[in-house]
Amino acid sequence: MRRILVVGSTGAGKSTLARGLSGRLGLPYHEMDALYFTGAGWAVNDKLSEDVLRITAEPRWIIDSLGYPEVRDLMWDRADTVIWLDYPKRVVLPRVLRRSVRRTVTREPLFGGNRETWTGWLSREHPLWWAWSQHANRRREITRRTGDPRFAPLDTLRFGRPGDTAAWVKSL
Repeated sequence: MRRILVVGSTGAGKSTLARGLSGRLGLPYHEMDALYFTGAGWAVNDKLSEDVLRITAEPRWIIDSLGYPEVRDLMWDRADTVIWLDYPKRVVLPRVLRRSVRRTVTREPLFGGNRETWTGWLSREHPLWWAWSQHANRRREITRRTGDPRFAPLDTLRFGRPGDTAAWVKSL
């Protein structure tokens, strides 16, 4: 485990796990949303492909994402391990709800200095709506990719419950 993707639906805990594994395993951690959103108004990084190419060329890294479409194949081609947090909606939706309420109330700065807002809750791009609507699609995409021989030999660790993930981390 030297080049790790932590994947799953919105709210599964990808960033939290990746950050923790980074410290435990001594791997440089890269937060995909921070690479993608680089400025006010949720501006998108026009050098994302270059940045991800540079990061994934390194011998050791951990990234918390399935990957945005423009860099997805690159990340999967270069990873040696996928850790899949395959949690049901009943687990991820309360997590997203709590996180979004906290971020909105505290005005916590996010990627590129952006913030979640109450009006943002009405958008289909809001994390809660995204987690609800994209959960099945994300699961299908990860299932397809982890079974794709093009990405072999890719070690996949699939966890269906947070307790299983925690036990695995503790065993490291």
